[in-house]
Amino acid sequence: MVKKQDFGFLSSMARKFDIPLFYRSPIISRVKEARRHQDRYRKDISPSILDLGRIRFKLGRHFGFCYGVENAIEIAYRALRENPDKRVFLLSEMIHNPHVNQDLMERGIRFLMKTNGEWLIPLEQLKSDDVVIVPAFGTTVELFRTLEKLGIDARVYNTTCPFVEKVWNRAATLGEQGYTIIIHGRHNHEETRATFSHASLSAPCLIIRDLAEAHILAEYISSKRPLAEFDSHFAGRYSPDFIPAEHLQRIGVVNQTTMLATETQEISDHLRGTIQKMYPAEQLNHHFADTRDTLCYATSENQDATYGLIRAGGDLSVVVGGYNSSNTSHLVELLEQHAPTFYIKDAQEIISASEIRHLDMHSGQVITTLNWLPIDRIIERPVDILITAGASCPDALVDEVISRIATLVGLNGEMEPALERVSTDMSVGGELEGADHPA
Repeated sequence: MVKKQDFGFLSSMARKFDIPLFYRSPIISRVKEARRHQDRYRKDISPSILDLGRIRFKLGRHFGFCYGVENAIEIAYRALRENPDKRVFLLSEMIHNPHVNQDLMERGIRFLMKTNGEWLIPLEQLKSDDVVIVPAFGTTVELFRTLEKLGIDARVYNTTCPFVEKVWNRAATLGEQGYTIIIHGRHNHEETRATFSHASLSAPCLIIRDLAEAHILAEYISSKRPLAEFDSHFAGRYSPDFIPAEHLQRIGVVNQTTMLATETQEISDHLRGTIQKMYPAEQLNHHFADTRDTLCYATSENQDATYGLIRAGGDLSVVVGGYNSSNTSHLVELLEQHAPTFYIKDAQEIISASEIRHLDMHSGQVITTLNWLPIDRIIERPVDILITAGASCPDALVDEVISRIATLVGLNGEMEPALERVSTDMSVGGELEGADHPA
């Protein structure tokens, strides 16, 4: 568990945000600082390496708190400091990390609803002098209006990520141009619910989950499926005024900012290709808005860095993040195609060198795996462990995972020498593919 110190704050080294000291880390901060010196323009996505001898940790070039998360955390803690005598509420989880949310609750913040929209505290119990914080995912237009009627200005502590608002603005522009908005996202995710609400102000909207649903949608667009069956596939995921026969003639695609970039592109390409076959070439842009991908920069960077990890190669992968974190789950999806991958929320899930608890995304259950760490192989050659984390995961939690593994195999004493090598070697994370040791 992240060690909570007193209410001290530290300015983010990369961004001008004040966040609690206990979210920072003695290990990852030094690695990231070395990479900033070596690659100030963030073009090199090869991993950094902590070489402890018998174990080498290959760390993703980009992971951890992003701009939107640090912004949200700064605002939430500021709300607590500025309102010591008021009740302070969060609409739902600040971000999808249990440690961050738990610390906010321990400091007095109460949550109004669960992430699925189920109310924990009825809005009728709020008073006009209560403070309500909007989480980084944003919230619906309807909820903003309801709070306003209660005399609560939710804009004062609105932590909605600027990149989420960018999607809302893009959707509004498409709507003004007469396009229907197709949202690639998880329909029950807070961000997607918010995007759907805001986009519906200016256009008919439909949420699709993945490429498979894009193929089904394409069959409705091209009349290969009868529109009478439309509701059987998309019930509850389109705006009230949605008329498939009319509104599927002109479309544009936006996405939940934490989705898998490659899938969003595949969805867009498939829908574009479907429409391209239906109309003359000069009419394509009228029927399909050639939107740019609306992923946030951090999601894109983290996914690109994960591809860098895959190219570097490893014996296994460990991904750290909240189990309901969308962006973290997509990193797991990428890594598990190439090596045994363990999705853990913190170091406490590592029971021993032979036993680990982790989320199996396919079953949605937390399971226990034995012999997860190839101890026998360490005798023959170093074991390479790929490490990354979601955009809502504090670096301090990654520190604890690395330290836990190192301690279990008796290598914790090698940590400081390894960090010194990283800090002094400006070529850290160089040409790794196929190399036995970092350049």
